[in-house]
Amino acid sequence: MKVLVSDNLGEIGIQMLQKANGIDVDVKTGLAPEELKSIIGDYDALVIRSATKVTEDLLQAAGRLKVVGRAGIGLDNVDIAAASKRGVVVMNTPTGNVVTTAEHAIAMMLALSRNIPRGTATLKAGKWDKKKLQGREIFNKVIGVVGFGKIGSIVADRARGLKMQVVVHDPFVTPERIEKDGFEAVSLDELYRRSDYITVHVPKLKDTIGFINRDAFDKMKDGVMLVNCARGGIVNEADLYDAMKSGKVAGAALDVFETEPPENSPLFELENFICTPHLGASTKEAQTNVAVAIAQQIIDYLTTGTIVNAVNVPSVTGDLLAKLRPFLALGDRMGCLMSQLICGPVKGVTIEFMGDFQGLDLSPVSTAIIKGLLTPMVKDMVNSVNAPIIAKDRGIKVSETTSADAEDYLNLIRLTTETTEMSVALAGTVFGKNDPRIVKINNFRLEMTPHGHSAIIHNLDRPGAIGSIGMTLGKNNINIGRMQVGQEQVGQGEDGDRNIIFLETDTPIPPEVIEELKSLPLVKVVIPLEL
Repeated sequence: MKVLVSDNLGEIGIQMLQKANGIDVDVKTGLAPEELKSIIGDYDALVIRSATKVTEDLLQAAGRLKVVGRAGIGLDNVDIAAASKRGVVVMNTPTGNVVTTAEHAIAMMLALSRNIPRGTATLKAGKWDKKKLQGREIFNKVIGVVGFGKIGSIVADRARGLKMQVVVHDPFVTPERIEKDGFEAVSLDELYRRSDYITVHVPKLKDTIGFINRDAFDKMKDGVMLVNCARGGIVNEADLYDAMKSGKVAGAALDVFETEPPENSPLFELENFICTPHLGASTKEAQTNVAVAIAQQIIDYLTTGTIVNAVNVPSVTGDLLAKLRPFLALGDRMGCLMSQLICGPVKGVTIEFMGDFQGLDLSPVSTAIIKGLLTPMVKDMVNSVNAPIIAKDRGIKVSETTSADAEDYLNLIRLTTETTEMSVALAGTVFGKNDPRIVKINNFRLEMTPHGHSAIIHNLDRPGAIGSIGMTLGKNNINIGRMQVGQEQVGQGEDGDRNIIFLETDTPIPPEVIEELKSLPLVKVVIPLEL
């Protein structure tokens, strides 16, 4: 087996790979994309950090590639969907640098508060600007922590040790879980209103790109200070510049940027702006931790087939994986669908395995369900190893039951999710050997293939309902690739007055078309899905 290390990796990790039996290692860093593409076909494994971009184009040239290992957490530089389609396992090291990143956020806050970068620069320039560089104490100040995952929870703990008042907002963590750790759970608007400091610790997702923007700054306390050591693009840099020029934001510290390197950002002109070149995970200890972790994971996978910390494949042995693969795919899609049907923090998940599963260990299937459910919430962190831990940390109670009765199917998986606002139930099965299907959503029966750009529509069971939906999509040049209709079951053998329609479309349905569908007289609910 041949391994290519294309980014700087701690020497201890390289030595581990070199000493492993049956593995040859090449270290070639700083390659241009075309250079990497020209040689990647010779390798079974690729070890990266943040510099190498694992694109669909690169993966198409990687005919032998079995695994990509990221020494770190973030996978913004890996096309995970393309890797999954080509059967390439993508691994990361989700816990190796969380403490280091949390400490960097605290360091940035302190440096900003006491004008340390400006003090250093002016003193080295021969100036003694003591009066101009008066700082502020952090003692007893309110710090708002946005995101209560691994890093955010550590930042909250360290801030508490500095005698700050800590308020926390995370829409995917129950208030009870936050308060159990001794912190105050608040709404995002209240966090903005009360905080003297705001530190951001959320993954970079479609819903979080640019969410710290002009509207958010308008809601913040005058003179707030902002720290972002999470991901570039979460803070709208143009809006931040305007907020700092107006005095609304008294100071900001960024370790990450919308474009890296950021080149000539106008923020650099501001004296009350400090920055570092994405150093959150850059300590000797963290780099040693992630180098050791990823080297061991690559060795285990190439020599025994063991999968650890994969973000696109459950962590199981090779033999069991072959038997469970259809159910793993079904579970992951059920979790993904569920995450898009629910609102509010998740309190509990019940997984029922019904029918004949031939004595298989179904715990990896439960993990696949939880992973699918959590991935849209904590995309950079969740994988098949830590999904149950993340669920527990977030106060989500996971229950599993088994029964012999699978209703009209050979086997059936039923998933019920309770949130602070609602309860939703799904049921799924495998048709044939490898065809996952959703067969029930709450009281509606249907046969839904969980794949692609989709939508679920609730409508009144009246003539013209389906026609009006088709006409609306047609006039907007949206082609329906697949449609399934299910009728509401209100009792034994009794039908209700509503249908549920599942649509798979060739392209995503734009927001304005979603609103047009919602306005149709017989349509009650429209939920766009990405599966």
